[in-house]
Amino acid sequence: MSEHVHEHHHHAETPTPAAGSEPLVQLTDQAIERFRNVMQLEKVAPDHGVRLSVASGGCSGMSYSIGFENQARPDDTVLEQGGLKLFIDRESAPYLEGVTIDYVVGLHREGFKFVNPKAARTCGCGESFGV
Repeated sequence: MSEHVHEHHHHAETPTPAAGSEPLVQLTDQAIERFRNVMQLEKVAPDHGVRLSVASGGCSGMSYSIGFENQARPDDTVLEQGGLKLFIDRESAPYLEGVTIDYVVGLHREGFKFVNPKAARTCGCGESFGV
């Protein structure tokens, strides 16, 4: 008597990102970890997100701003990376496109570093830029 074994293969449907659909902003693992630490230190609720924005000012004409908010605004772009929600307003989005946010610990300073491949001029601190 022969036995018939039926194997069921379940293929997980993994959506493949379309070419060129890079996230607007990318966070390094160090940045994600640091945001989490700051949120714990500041007693920010876990459901809050990180508000990323660009303001005029700073030594190269524009500067980045980081804050924590509990919900997105109507015209925000909302991203999620490493379980962190990122809120980016419409005015800031074009300036943040393609930016990588890193957390750097150095001899003279430590902090978030915005790496913007499109910035024409950046000042040494990595927090302001010119386009």
